[in-house]
Amino acid sequence: MRPAPDQRKKPATPSSVPTVLERGLLFFLVWLVLMPSAKMADLVVGLIAAVLATWASLRLLPPESGYLRFGALLAFVPHFMWQSVLAGVDVARRAFDPRMPLRPGFVVCRVSFPPGPARNEFAVITSLLPGSVPAGEAEGAIVYHALDIRQPVAEQLAEEEKRLTAALTGGDGHD
Repeated sequence: MRPAPDQRKKPATPSSVPTVLERGLLFFLVWLVLMPSAKMADLVVGLIAAVLATWASLRLLPPESGYLRFGALLAFVPHFMWQSVLAGVDVARRAFDPRMPLRPGFVVCRVSFPPGPARNEFAVITSLLPGSVPAGEAEGAIVYHALDIRQPVAEQLAEEEKRLTAALTGGDGHD
């Protein structure tokens, strides 16, 4: 029986070679930290372990097109931290306000990230927006629960998508 076309092994492409090398080096460095020995036999075993771990990681999480732009990602960190602070302050303000200015509801957000790591990152990051949290998916869109649907939740989510897209490049712009 022949595997389906999408299940066949794909040969390493030039763009996946850096991923293989990075993962292999990382696993070997972990081995060196765990087994800080200068004996040749230990280094050989570590090298074999790193090769096997790299092989397993590539089978479980194949390299995808695209890569992170670390400069843009670092520029994203202060924004991410500020949004976290705003979220905490906003929720606390609403909780302690005697009028409880809430109008909870659900907002459907269509994003251009395909299902996978980039979309999951987007959902995690946007969970820190003030008063909104991802609550599931419906028909390819992410459904958010918002504390106040009178707020521009969809616009905030679109802005966050632009910011995260700027930190990811290659292919269709998503990792």
